[in-house]
Amino acid sequence: MNRITVEEFKGMLRSACANLENHAAEINTLNVFPVPDGDTGTNMSMTFSNGYSEAVKCSSDSISDVAKAFSRGLLMGARGNSGVITSQIFRGFYQHIDGKETIDVQDVSLAFENGARVAYKAIMKPVEGTILTVVREASWYANHDYEAEQFDLETYFTKLCEYSAESLEHTPDYLPVLKEVGVVDSGGSGFLRIVEGMREYVLGNPVDFAEKKDEIQSNPALMIDNDEFGYCTEFILRLDENYQKKFDEKILKKKLTDMGGESLVVVRDEDLVKVHVHTLKPGDALNIGQRYGEFIKLKIENMQEQHSTIIANAKEESPAEPAKKEEKKEPKKYGIIAVAAGEGITKLFYDLGTDVVISGGQTMNPSTEDFVKVINDMDHCGHIFIFPNNSNIILAARQAQSVMSDRHIEVIETKSVQAGLSAIGMFNYNMEPQQIADELKEVIANVNASSITYAIKDTSFEGVEVRKGDYIAIEGKSIVASGPNRLDIVHALLDHLFTIEDKELITVITGDDRNEDEVRDIEDYIAANSDLECEFVDGGQPVYSYLIGLE
Repeated sequence: MNRITVEEFKGMLRSACANLENHAAEINTLNVFPVPDGDTGTNMSMTFSNGYSEAVKCSSDSISDVAKAFSRGLLMGARGNSGVITSQIFRGFYQHIDGKETIDVQDVSLAFENGARVAYKAIMKPVEGTILTVVREASWYANHDYEAEQFDLETYFTKLCEYSAESLEHTPDYLPVLKEVGVVDSGGSGFLRIVEGMREYVLGNPVDFAEKKDEIQSNPALMIDNDEFGYCTEFILRLDENYQKKFDEKILKKKLTDMGGESLVVVRDEDLVKVHVHTLKPGDALNIGQRYGEFIKLKIENMQEQHSTIIANAKEESPAEPAKKEEKKEPKKYGIIAVAAGEGITKLFYDLGTDVVISGGQTMNPSTEDFVKVINDMDHCGHIFIFPNNSNIILAARQAQSVMSDRHIEVIETKSVQAGLSAIGMFNYNMEPQQIADELKEVIANVNASSITYAIKDTSFEGVEVRKGDYIAIEGKSIVASGPNRLDIVHALLDHLFTIEDKELITVITGDDRNEDEVRDIEDYIAANSDLECEFVDGGQPVYSYLIGLE
């Protein structure tokens, strides 16, 4: 094969999408920290799937138009740092082939090289040993060989995969932390799966999705019975070994119902669990589900959009009804957007003056489009401040800022919920935007964020031995302690925090597994061993039993 048509390009994208989705759970396990964030594989898969969906919708015979739709879909659907970087790679790919009806080997080769350049430029501080390194090295060597040998597409993609795999194996040489934990870069692994899928299509062996998507047949119009449409959220879990014997469908149903889930269906088949739920907060549903195992399928659909489409189609066939007068919002100088998971934390952000809280966090990173939709609804706000509250959400927020360049948007780089709460609590509405941003940077720098969660795998990190299922205490980017008894680990973390000087207040945010006896013990322990003023908050967040802020 020497040229790629529109249909072949769509076939390559489908094969790549399937290969990435089939390996998403495996990619998730490559994370350095053994925590249940499940981000890279899931984020890249959901990002790529959104791009592929937009490409399929494009009916143009020009590969340039399809690539543009694909790039736009990736950009709007980008989740997490890995998803944003992936969107930038294929943004550069599209830019090089813009205006072409079909493309040849040289076009593809130079397009990937341009993708690497665009991705590097999009990141303020590029880090070697990541997906950036893999795409840069692989595309350069593959193009170098092509210029010397002028081979066909089959050979090009074979070489691109070989160089990607070789570069991936060397990522621990750039990042010692990868070598210590014994893994390669997860984002680079995702890129390898993408180009492997493309290679297999070109070789005549397209990759298919591991399982057919068993869609629940239902009429969206009949499912919607209130004004808050929310999201139709479906996922299939492969149960963790620890849960295969003790998994109880009733407990999972209760958790999903307690968080406001409706139209709930939970079905188990041996080690697989299929869940269908309607919720205003899909991130919370995924957080609950992931405690039981790894996702092998995910689908989230906005029922508001489905409903709008149904209504629009119906109005074409029926007399128009008088339009309802839209409630006018009072103009505001400043608007605040925050990202959070957990009913208590969400309420706290609203109490502090946040205008909109986007559901999401460690295990469910909002997409660029999630931010864009909220910003569009805040047209009454002159200047918008976004608080991502997670280091893996900052790039998506910045990408939304770029997409909405006609609006005044400031992304405050809060890397934890604790920092976000402190920053919004100190937000001074009487200052000018730049003054606010500068002051909040100082506030954030004064916050020490730590947490208690559980380990999803055995590992050794900075001299701390971690066993799967153990509780782990994390401060910043370090694991402080690990062990089977949660209270012991909380005490170990507190002992460490007590050594930090010039701090006055400690805030303990309890998770959805809150234990009142344990909370009382922790309160007494803090009082007996420190002079810190102590505040407890019932956050209700999943995954993290405790989020602790010191300031």
